[in-house]
Amino acid sequence: MVIQCALWRKFKVQHKLVLVKDVLYLGSPYVFGLVGVDHDLDFPEPMPVIGVSRSARGYCLTLILETMKTYSSEDGLTEEALVTKLRTCRYHHLFLHSSLKVNASGTCRWGEFGSGGLLWGECTARQFEWFEGDPVAELLYKVKELYGLDDEVTFRNVTVPSENRPRSLHLGTATQIGAIPTEGIPCLLKVLLPSNCTGLPALYIRDLLLNPPAYEIASTIQATCKLMSSIKCSIPEFTCVSSAKLVKLLELREANHIEFCRIKNVVDEILHMHRSIDLREVLKLLMDPAWVATGLKIDLETLVNECEWLSDRIDQMIFLDGENDQKISSYANIPGEFFEDAESSWKGRVKKIHIEEEVAEVERAAEALSSVVTEDFLPIVSRIKATSAPLGGPKGEILYAREHEAVWFKGKRFAPVVWAGTSGEEQIKQLKPALDSKGRKVGEEWFTTMKVEGALTRYHDAGAKAKARVLELLRGLSTELQTKINILVFASMLLVIAKALFAHVSEGRRRKWVFPTLTGFSSSKGGESFDETKGMKIIGLTPYWFDASAGCAVHNTVDMQSLFLLTGPNGGGKSSLLRSICAAALLGICGFMVPAESALIPQFDSIMLHMKSYDSPADGKSSFQVEMSEIRSVVGGATSRSLVLVDEICRGTETAKGTCIAGSIIETLDEIGCLGIISTHLHGIFNLPLRTKNMVYKAMGTEYVDGQTKPTWKLVDGICRESLAFETATKEGVAETIIQRAEELYSSVYAKEVSSGRLDTQLLKLGSDGIHLQSNGTQEGSLCHKTKPTNRLEVIQNDVESAVTMICQKKLMELYKQKNRSELPVVNFVAIAAREQPPPSTIGASCLYVMFRPDKKLYIGETDDLDGRVHSHRSKEGMQNASFLYLVVPGKSIARQLETLLVNQLSSQGFPLTNLADGKHQNFGTSSFSLGSMTVA
Repeated sequence: MVIQCALWRKFKVQHKLVLVKDVLYLGSPYVFGLVGVDHDLDFPEPMPVIGVSRSARGYCLTLILETMKTYSSEDGLTEEALVTKLRTCRYHHLFLHSSLKVNASGTCRWGEFGSGGLLWGECTARQFEWFEGDPVAELLYKVKELYGLDDEVTFRNVTVPSENRPRSLHLGTATQIGAIPTEGIPCLLKVLLPSNCTGLPALYIRDLLLNPPAYEIASTIQATCKLMSSIKCSIPEFTCVSSAKLVKLLELREANHIEFCRIKNVVDEILHMHRSIDLREVLKLLMDPAWVATGLKIDLETLVNECEWLSDRIDQMIFLDGENDQKISSYANIPGEFFEDAESSWKGRVKKIHIEEEVAEVERAAEALSSVVTEDFLPIVSRIKATSAPLGGPKGEILYAREHEAVWFKGKRFAPVVWAGTSGEEQIKQLKPALDSKGRKVGEEWFTTMKVEGALTRYHDAGAKAKARVLELLRGLSTELQTKINILVFASMLLVIAKALFAHVSEGRRRKWVFPTLTGFSSSKGGESFDETKGMKIIGLTPYWFDASAGCAVHNTVDMQSLFLLTGPNGGGKSSLLRSICAAALLGICGFMVPAESALIPQFDSIMLHMKSYDSPADGKSSFQVEMSEIRSVVGGATSRSLVLVDEICRGTETAKGTCIAGSIIETLDEIGCLGIISTHLHGIFNLPLRTKNMVYKAMGTEYVDGQTKPTWKLVDGICRESLAFETATKEGVAETIIQRAEELYSSVYAKEVSSGRLDTQLLKLGSDGIHLQSNGTQEGSLCHKTKPTNRLEVIQNDVESAVTMICQKKLMELYKQKNRSELPVVNFVAIAAREQPPPSTIGASCLYVMFRPDKKLYIGETDDLDGRVHSHRSKEGMQNASFLYLVVPGKSIARQLETLLVNQLSSQGFPLTNLADGKHQNFGTSSFSLGSMTVA
């Protein structure tokens, strides 16, 4: 039965099962007993209970997290936005409110006449229950009933006001730009962050894209990213801890010493940011995004004070890395594995001062056990070793029986044939067969004595008392920290946001993206819904999935003050342009960097992208029906502050009527006054008497080369009637006979147009080559406060820093033939301590660095990828806590000269180096550079 229970617990931990009202659900790990183990638990994000209702503003989504004891409501959602949220959220249970049964048509058959059809199709594929009454109060009651909670249990409302916040993305928009990973669509998430940034930071970025923030928060996020891009000091690792994991472990008092160390890392990194002159402003800016993400409004002073208390309290109780006052017992005649297994389950958890009596008793019991084993077993072992016999002689040794948690004697043929009173005989007579916990004989070769068994019992009892005391202290600390759970949730989310934004800035700088200028729409009345200076203008726009730093992308300039009607050939880049514009606009209103040379982006209230539609047999809808349903939602949700992008409108029906529907939709959007692009191959639309005021004709350019029309993938003014349909079909391998017959049919039907000459494919090109931005290379130095070194390692680091600064300064004087060193700018090396990393400003810069290895040796190196090099060094065994000094220098040639010089000079000064061979390198060329750029902080 014991074994079965243990296997069941193991199964539940591995498969993340939770028992809710006699039903097993995936998602919540089984944490009982975690406080006593020495490993971490993979804790998934909690799955909420979801309620969907309908109000006067639109659809309402209520999420309740039993783990966090929180709930939030989001009202005014469109049907598409609601389905997007359902698709991207794993939940325990879905409840649908009876208000959904009455739709806009006044019928009670939900799903008819368009409204509710998409949501109905989504919900019918899932299990759900209907409920009535107040949507929030009744859902909370349902959750308490579902989880077996008492009525007294309260849930905290973490709803954040959503005024002036852009609407959540439609499902089609999210999938077509890869905000939701979709096969065949370039994933936007993968280009926003480095490949090694996953987990909670990536989830935060995804949620922000799907639910863009209000203008104020977006501006704050952008200001934070700009500041992150400019700082020169090292940055923390940003420990990411799941808020749900913190809440659950502290609530159940199952947090172990590993979790407490991680909590201390969280609060210490908050304090580190507050104490750093460069990072303090970043911390201030992150307060509002953390509030929006958690629903907790906490001021900076309170956060810092509470983090100081938490850090001190954990420091007082928990045994931390670097302390060595709790060594495992060790005695010569007892196998070390015995003490390791017995004591490692409780030593190194809490500080010794709290368990001195228990530790002393264990040490006394261990010493007594050693004495007894020495008295009862050692003479027998010595006798056997002294016996010289051929094969088949006596054998015996003292061994650790791990399965039975005992130290016994194991031997055979050791009993004397004739008892002569020699050494060891008395001890042999005291031996008895070893028994297991059920009193059964272990084997023919295992033996023990009464005194050894008594000493083992005493030792195990002492260890059990010590472990019980340790667990009591850990659970008591959980109870104390539970009172600070809001601070911990807020601090952990703040670090998740910090890590996400720092990672985004690093990747954005590597890709040579820029920060856009964010503007708001004017409130002017009449026909013009926004000021001309507040349209959208993106210069040097590139597709987000291309790496602009590699120089392989076509740059476009988009100056949009109204609605564009876009034409162009197949493969000309229309869809890519729409995706690129949509992604850039979305990134801008979220406060992120955009793939362009410069950009001015207004704060849209919604961004809607509609591309190709497929039929839905389950709903009985053709592809054109699905398209019209989506177009209905797009047009119905568009305002003068919206960005609407529709690719190849009305492609799924008969050409003449499809053209007229497309023309009517264009007129409607033009009257609304939104920004956007409507792309089409329906050239008959130019013959319609459209009543538009602001619409502009745009095209994807083509050029005539060697008798063939080819796309340039550039956005130009005008109309393009060339489709390149035959060329595209040929390129994709369609049989030549089919293409030839198609050309014959085309000529026979459209002979008049063909005979008049080549179709209008030469288009007016833009008169400007675009604006080229110049970046100011001037960098401000930051203040560096140094304190008196407190240990040997800091003394060594200070000595090395002084030495390398002098060497580099002298070398630069020689390079420039300047004798007066005071005229040179000061060379300041920047320190990267253990558990810190280089700032984004080092990306793409040539750096000279010194690594301080844990074995007190130095490594001198140079690199153009400092972040990657630091991670590479620390990934090696024993190098996890290596620290660094680095200096940004103007060019790889200078970096290599300084590297060779430092290796030789530091070695001659007696500093221990691991890469002396690098001192034999010759100079790697010369480089002209400005000494002013050597000012580094």
